[in-house]
Amino acid sequence: QVQLVESGGGLMQAGGSLRLSCAASGSMFSSSAMGWYRQAPGKQRELVANIGSGGSTNYADSVKGRSTISRDNAKNTVSLQMNSLKPEDTAVYYCKLVTRVGIYYWGKGTLVTVSS
Repeated sequence: QVQLVESGGGLMQAGGSLRLSCAASGSMFSSSAMGWYRQAPGKQRELVANIGSGGSTNYADSVKGRSTISRDNAKNTVSLQMNSLKPEDTAVYYCKLVTRVGIYYWGKGTLVTVSS
């Protein structure tokens, strides 16, 4: 069983930066793909960024150029650095782990509120 715990959310100012972290339990982390998703009020959950087990990355157009996803396999953590925050970045941010065989797990999420 995998548990994912997100941290780093809170109230942010537009134009500022945030760093979210997700800690994973278990032994599957290094061989799994990791992703950050977000869900704004009244909207569907959407991909923000993901990173493969080999380190390849992918970003949503809305955050490309101002976000960096990274992983530390020694610490079983994945992080998301986001700069130039906008009010439309307000959402609950979720961490997702996808194993090599396609089983996935979600964290409970962390709320990010960006005020203008």
